[in-house]
Amino acid sequence: MFLLAVLVLPFAGSFIAAFLRVNARTAEAWLAGAVALTAFCLMAAAYPSVTNGGVVGWRTAWIAELGLAFVLRLDGFAWAFAMLVTGIGFLVVLYARYYMSPSDPVPRFFSLLLAFMGAMLGIVLSGNLVQLVFFWELTSLFSFLLISYWHHNSAARDGARMALVITSSGGLCLFSGVLLIGYIVGSYDLDRVLASGEAIRSHPLYVPALVLVLLGALTKSAQFPFHFWLPHAMAAPTPVSAYLHSATMVKAGVFLLVRLWPALGGTNEWLWLVGSAGLITFLLGAFLGVFQQDLKGLLAYSTISHLGLITLLTGLDTPFGQIAAIFHIMNHATFKASLFMAAGIIDHETGTRDIRRLSGLYAFMPITATLAMVAAGSMAGVPLLNGFLSKEMFFAETIEVHDNSLVDQALPYIVTAASTFTVAYSLRFIRDVFFGPAPVGLPRTPHEPPLLMRLPAELLVLVCVVVGIVPALTVAPVLDTAAGAVLGSNMPEYSLRIWHGFTPELLMSILAMVGGVVVYVMLRSYLLVNEGPPLLGRFSGKQIFDWMMVTLSWRLARWLESKLGTRRLQTQLRVLAGTAFLAALLPLYSRGVPLADPLRTTFDLAFALLWTVGAACAVGAAIQAKFHRVVALILLGSVGLVTCVTFVWLSAPDVALTQIVVETVTTVLLLLGLRWLPKRIAPAGAEAPAGRIRWHRVRDFAVALSVGVGLATLAFAALQHPDTNSISRYFVENAYTKGGGTNVVNVILVDFRGFDTLGEITVLAVVALTVYALLRRFRPAPESIPVPEQQHAQDSHDEAHPDRQKGDTTRHTTETASVMIRLMFPMIGVVAVFLLLRGHDLPGGGFVAGVAMATAFILQYVARGTTWVEARLHVMPVRWMGIGLLLAGCTGAAACVFGYPFLTSYFAYAELPLIGRVPTASAFLFDVGVFSLVIGATVLMLIAIAHQSLRRYAVPPQSGRGVASEPSREELV
Repeated sequence: MFLLAVLVLPFAGSFIAAFLRVNARTAEAWLAGAVALTAFCLMAAAYPSVTNGGVVGWRTAWIAELGLAFVLRLDGFAWAFAMLVTGIGFLVVLYARYYMSPSDPVPRFFSLLLAFMGAMLGIVLSGNLVQLVFFWELTSLFSFLLISYWHHNSAARDGARMALVITSSGGLCLFSGVLLIGYIVGSYDLDRVLASGEAIRSHPLYVPALVLVLLGALTKSAQFPFHFWLPHAMAAPTPVSAYLHSATMVKAGVFLLVRLWPALGGTNEWLWLVGSAGLITFLLGAFLGVFQQDLKGLLAYSTISHLGLITLLTGLDTPFGQIAAIFHIMNHATFKASLFMAAGIIDHETGTRDIRRLSGLYAFMPITATLAMVAAGSMAGVPLLNGFLSKEMFFAETIEVHDNSLVDQALPYIVTAASTFTVAYSLRFIRDVFFGPAPVGLPRTPHEPPLLMRLPAELLVLVCVVVGIVPALTVAPVLDTAAGAVLGSNMPEYSLRIWHGFTPELLMSILAMVGGVVVYVMLRSYLLVNEGPPLLGRFSGKQIFDWMMVTLSWRLARWLESKLGTRRLQTQLRVLAGTAFLAALLPLYSRGVPLADPLRTTFDLAFALLWTVGAACAVGAAIQAKFHRVVALILLGSVGLVTCVTFVWLSAPDVALTQIVVETVTTVLLLLGLRWLPKRIAPAGAEAPAGRIRWHRVRDFAVALSVGVGLATLAFAALQHPDTNSISRYFVENAYTKGGGTNVVNVILVDFRGFDTLGEITVLAVVALTVYALLRRFRPAPESIPVPEQQHAQDSHDEAHPDRQKGDTTRHTTETASVMIRLMFPMIGVVAVFLLLRGHDLPGGGFVAGVAMATAFILQYVARGTTWVEARLHVMPVRWMGIGLLLAGCTGAAACVFGYPFLTSYFAYAELPLIGRVPTASAFLFDVGVFSLVIGATVLMLIAIAHQSLRRYAVPPQSGRGVASEPSREELV
């Protein structure tokens, strides 16, 4: 259970942090630090359990019918990564306490940071691939929120949007690849997938699955050609950058590559796809990093380059390459986090990150400068630092023969050349920032930061030095445990000695360092006056991304709209109906309509007359819809009433009850909406020819007739084939014994199919918010704003009599109805509660009760007007919706606490004094959530329509366009 505690802890801390005071910066930091440190200690205590190939697991049922379980799995590799996530996370929290301004919304920052930590731990600890993808997308979401933390900055918004689009698109590809792997293996369980490497590699779907998984990993780790999003994410606060680059987000991609290497590696496709992406990214990132003028930009491209190095090691497809990749993941996390912290300190104390404005800072902040120089030396691969050891292993691996191709033979020379650029940008970071003349014209006078702000960088640099000097006593056991979890029995011999003699890899390191110094000296004068590289300056990944986004979301959409769209609703409906009819016709044409012998039923004259009336009302509504909208609405309501009576006739009281309340609400809402529809405008010019009008009517009649006959035929065919194996029999037989209720319909909704209902009420909430957002910006047609003719005549009558005031006729006419409707409000409320309480055993339930309660509010708006109601009733529909969703979700999650699948219900009988045995079921709480959300969603859409009556048009002289005033939204939340 400790794995579940480690995973839940950051999310729980995130939830608590979100509700702390805005100015509680210290309390937020204490909370976040305690959460991260506790998770770190729990992970450290688990080390003995994962040594020697040990695996710690925790499993609970999720969707057993699909073979899915919620699985947490901790082996040596996951343990090492979890230590990085929690350990560096704790140091970032400490650093952020002093970096963030008191004016920043700190609760939101720490809340998002802890949630980000929890999402990354979810990836690392997942023992199920579908579950891994879920947390994978969570990291994209939380990184989007963190990168856009300073959302007043357009660069932050653009960078966050770019990161979200690219990484979430890759996540969809990863999900598709995971589905293919699950299909091949027959399971999504990670242990089975890792043990089925031969079956996966020999399957025809191996290449598609590999490509899809790689798209997910490469987009996440900013590998070519998706590398351009990472530098634009530097608009985030520096603590976010330090965490994102060192232990989370971008490391998720390389984690996945190493994690799935036993299952997907070992083929030429892996070697060329992964290796090529890593090699290009390593070279391109190092080259571009030299020419960056922003400290964080330089570090961002260095991250891209080092991630390319790790990807290349994984792509070389050897066990030793995986060991070197894991080792460099650890080393890169330490020196890169410390470098970002140093860059943040420089920005915090000087007010700028522009390298051209910074120089001679060693004299002002010698401790910070020393820390940054040591970390930069580790990044460059200087001996006696941890980066040197993994870089030596990298060089040693590139020398080996892999497929003996031309690229393989040239690989040592390519990586040596790329490493010269690594040394060059590291040297530039040191020389241009900390040495030279004293800076002039800085926004702030540079000085050392507070001790605790510098402490995280000091600890990380200490790790760089200690591991670099005594690797065998420090990192060797951890690396052996992590690599053994990935390689198992394929673990090769390797050594972490500092001195291996004069070897080819040592020569490559010397050439890289000497070459880096030469490159820096040659380019120094160019870098002082120029922006960007001399060869690739014209190519901008951001511009390509923006062009693609504009093309797909604007130009293509507008082109499709111009070809296929129309402003006429009738045309859109015609296209939809015709497409649906053709789609249904194809299977019927190929297989025919299976009609059995008709089931003989007795003819009932009353029922036939009922349907005749309903059909006549439907036809009448269609005829009157264009010319007399109110009449059409009345006829349409009559059709709904006939349908309700039909359900009662056929012994379906629950469906009938739902039909009648929904029909009532929709009729009233449509009646409110009719007020704001534009008047029918006669076509300009001459009338259309009679033949053309006749053709249009025939065409529309043919479409309506075809769709109607098609649906009738389909329904008739279904009714003629009663399925004796229908699942409905199971529901009827088990509604009481397993659901605790005798109302089968309600038990299905809140118990058997509760997950469907949760999804449906979520959709309802989204629709309600969307309708409100759209109608907030909706402006009624100008011709519908003036007072209706009937009311104008009544007002004129009042004004003509000296003993009457304007509006008296209207008030007197509606006074009786208004009083009655006001008296009906509590009665309807009682009926709604009654329907809610009885729903599990008798016709009723949360949905019907919610709609009934919403009807009470709607009637008040109709009778008394928007201003009068909102001055007396504080409805707050958004809170109703939020409480409903939260209650429904928590009811489902409560089952997981007791070891049952999500939304498993519990029921029993409670003995109450004077009453006796009363049935109780946890599904009732779920139903209360449905009740609350339905009230909120329905009333929110009502308010959106009702507020149209508050619009007032002002006609500016310069444009002549109407601008409506914004109604108050205080009552919504």
